Amino acid sequence: MSALELVKKRYSVRQYEERPVEEEKLQKILEAGRVAPSAKNNQPSRLIVVREKESLAKLKKGANVYGAPLAIIVAGDHQAAWVRPYDNKNSVDIDASIVADHIILAATELGLGTLWVCYFDPVVIRQEFNLPAHIEPINILGVGYAAGEAKSPDRHNEARKPLNEIVVWESY
Repeated sequence: MSALELVKKRYSVRQYEERPVEEEKLQKILEAGRVAPSAKNNQPSRLIVVREKESLAKLKKGANVYGAPLAIIVAGDHQAAWVRPYDNKNSVDIDASIVADHIILAATELGLGTLWVCYFDPVVIRQEFNLPAHIEPINILGVGYAAGEAKSPDRHNEARKPLNEIVVWESY
């Protein structure tokens, strides 16, 4: 499958089968996150794997992963991230999002469904998972086998803006 076919195949899954994600597949998607690029290769991302019932119940207090049997809290270590010297922009959110995208695409290639969750209560997640002050929960990924039929990769074509509305050549 080409890269374009892969990204078009991926969709936000909001209903999962109860079966767990196999350990081999989990290790592959975690490895995809591990090798993701980061600013100055500082690798500030931290992955909290949530798959035990008790941990998923804790997660549910602050985030909805729609019954996914596995979740990955993608967090970032502010102390480890590169900081752009011109404006002191900390790259932790960018780096963590690249990791999340790598995980999602690897999961899709392996036949798993995913959901990128940014709508969550970071205070609850921080408390429930004992995150130190310098570790920020940035994204939460629901991962599992999608229940029901796969969504068509072309389902959003009419709602997607054409390239000429999002691409600017050479200067704004």
